[in-house]
Amino acid sequence: MIADNWQAVHADKVVDLATAIRAVPPGRRILLGSGAAVPNRLVEGLVEVGTHLADNELVHLMTLGPAPYARPGLERRFRHTAFFIGPNVRNAVHEGRADFMPVFLSELPALIRTRRLHIDVALVQVCPPDEHGYVSLGVSVDIVRAAVETADLVIAEVNPNMPRTLGDSFLHVDGIRYLVPVDYPLPELLPHEQDPVTTEIGRLVASLVPDGATIQAGIGKIPDAACRFLGGHSDLGVHTEMFSDGIKHLYEAGVITGRRKSLLPGKIVTSFLMGTRELYRWANDNPAIEMRPSNFTNDPLTIARHDLFVAVNSALAVDLTGQVAADTLMGRFFSGIGGQVDFIRGAARSAGGKAIVALPSTAKGGTVSRIQPAFEEGAGVVTSRGDVHFVVTEYGIAHLWGKNIRQRAMELIEIAHPDFRSELLDAAKERRYVFPDQVVPRGSYPWTEESTETLPGGERVLVRPARLSDEGALQDLLYRLSDESVYRRFLSHKKTHPHKELQQLVNLDYENNMALVVTRPEDPGEEILGTARYDVNGATMVADIAFVVRDDWQGRGIGRLLLRKLSAVARERGLRGFTADVLVHNKPMLEVFHESGLKVRSRVDHGVYHIEAKFPREVS
Repeated sequence: MIADNWQAVHADKVVDLATAIRAVPPGRRILLGSGAAVPNRLVEGLVEVGTHLADNELVHLMTLGPAPYARPGLERRFRHTAFFIGPNVRNAVHEGRADFMPVFLSELPALIRTRRLHIDVALVQVCPPDEHGYVSLGVSVDIVRAAVETADLVIAEVNPNMPRTLGDSFLHVDGIRYLVPVDYPLPELLPHEQDPVTTEIGRLVASLVPDGATIQAGIGKIPDAACRFLGGHSDLGVHTEMFSDGIKHLYEAGVITGRRKSLLPGKIVTSFLMGTRELYRWANDNPAIEMRPSNFTNDPLTIARHDLFVAVNSALAVDLTGQVAADTLMGRFFSGIGGQVDFIRGAARSAGGKAIVALPSTAKGGTVSRIQPAFEEGAGVVTSRGDVHFVVTEYGIAHLWGKNIRQRAMELIEIAHPDFRSELLDAAKERRYVFPDQVVPRGSYPWTEESTETLPGGERVLVRPARLSDEGALQDLLYRLSDESVYRRFLSHKKTHPHKELQQLVNLDYENNMALVVTRPEDPGEEILGTARYDVNGATMVADIAFVVRDDWQGRGIGRLLLRKLSAVARERGLRGFTADVLVHNKPMLEVFHESGLKVRSRVDHGVYHIEAKFPREVS
């Protein structure tokens, strides 16, 4: 309960802005509160009142609002070091008037606590003291927790608009030298307007999140879009560096419950939050929100304690080997390491966890590919190629974990913008990443035609279109087949399945030729249990179709499932039906056709049934 008479109770600490600023000594390091909790009046006072200051270093994470200390002409008074470069200090860093410190966010509190990064003065913003003399750090605990506990001088703006958040967010006024009363709204971070690219990325990211998962949320178009597509999920939990309004909406909709969290069940755990004033009001005294410092939220070991942890992080570019550039753009520092590596490594070690990097396929109005052969000089690798599991663009999902460089390059070329795939493949060939005769993907993968299905025996399987990067998995399937199954598929005794033939089987335009594969949902890219492909005769609009199912999965309904799904795809594309050649002794395949509901006609020629299966006409 906030004390109504707090100024009277703590009168010995209450001072005006000028008095507080005059207490700040020159030549000292000053930490500013983060995000929406930046103490804007104290910041203004440093510039306007602090004429006695000289050679002061200001440090902070990203902050909302202006950064007047970074203006040209103030270099003798202030030198800024950014732990994360925001828009308000980016020009100063680029022009050499400010510095950038690359550091994992999980490790910043330790740097502060051990005084390797000594904080002389902490300028923060808090809510009014309660009846016990405690203030809350509000919407930003992150690295501020360590700073207020170790700084020689703590000065706090006391703002009634600052939410009283719960968790490890409280500080007794005895630890604060001066309290400066202020009253202004916290700066807002409004939801980002969506566009078709980020909307599709958000949909694909959401498709990777299982029910019951614990998620890392963030800020930006892609996290906002992903939250929109998580509305149909259930029992999600949240453990994150920060979050915005999308998490609030999911909680209010009953999607986020935290019931299945392995650590702190029921709690939305975060170190800071930024969003609208509605978000700040919702956070006030909300027992569902647990504020923790960055050394807890971002600790990879803590993250890994959650089962089914899904981390989603953005990037500026990814090279063909899977390296991620996230803090530099065109050779210049742009943002920071932040928590990306913390969460990617933590998620990778979570039981059933997924580490995702998401980015649009292009930049600069579509003129530059974000999937690159190699990074330019000066680019920084934030996340190593060994850490990356999934990369998502609007063109699909690349599964990189456990893949060699050739496989990685092909997966990434597939999700690059079609305008750049040819030149990316040429660059991959020049670097000897791929086969010299590797072909360019002919079509863009139709992710909307993926579905999870249940076989008659109760097994859950994923049915999805085949893609060029399935070549290795298809080759593995064919070599595992019995001689009889190979003969049934190819109507000949094939002993080898070379690269040249296989890449043609999976290089599809998804219109004139189409293939579906069946995999396990928990292993969507590795083992193919069965596949079917059709090729269209443009003159008749009838497609020739062929099936193959792994021997140990035959008789479980995969053939029927593939025919049903391919029939739906073909009818949507305006086809009239299928033709197929089936050996007379292949009774299971014959039953698949005759029990399909299609209008089937057949004739026998030299031990082979030539089947014609037409789609029933729709009755209008």
